[in-house]
Amino acid sequence: MNFFRPQYQLILASKSPRRQELLKGLGLEFRVMTKEVAETYPEHLELKEVASFLAEKKAEAFRPDLMENELLICADTTVLDGQKILNKPENKEEAIHMLTQLSGKSHEVITGVCMMNLTKKVVFSDTTKVHFRPLEVEEIDFYVNTFSPYDKAGAYGIQEWIGYIAVERLEGSFYTVMGLPVHLIYEKLKRW
Repeated sequence: MNFFRPQYQLILASKSPRRQELLKGLGLEFRVMTKEVAETYPEHLELKEVASFLAEKKAEAFRPDLMENELLICADTTVLDGQKILNKPENKEEAIHMLTQLSGKSHEVITGVCMMNLTKKVVFSDTTKVHFRPLEVEEIDFYVNTFSPYDKAGAYGIQEWIGYIAVERLEGSFYTVMGLPVHLIYEKLKRW
């Protein structure tokens, strides 16, 4: 049973099982569409703007496919370690290196969202500061070998084992770190 029903048919433009799970958690019906879109951005872009830029870029790739009664939701998550974006690791060594970098300090996770239909587009982002305790080499190795975090920015999923043992505290939304600021999406849908 839904608390409210949006007047549009919702489309989640993401193959991320985490984003699908979070949107389902709002009690919303939606279908999933995916497309390969190059996750490139202009060099001059401020790092805090990259997630929003990529979410909008991905959403625009779907514009020709949108029907009048559809509302698209697209997201991108970046992990910011100081002045460096940690993307999805390409291999085990890179994943271990990223987690070693994050160990014992705080970093920011920014999820950008683009919600769009044929007549309106809203782009926004949410930032959460994540504090990691110092991690032992064996803990990092175990996580990378057991959970293969190659599809996750910053080489970790907060909802997995590493999140249980590493995250000391958050300043912001847990769900933003997971990949979708559902509290903001809910508000935007109510006002749409």
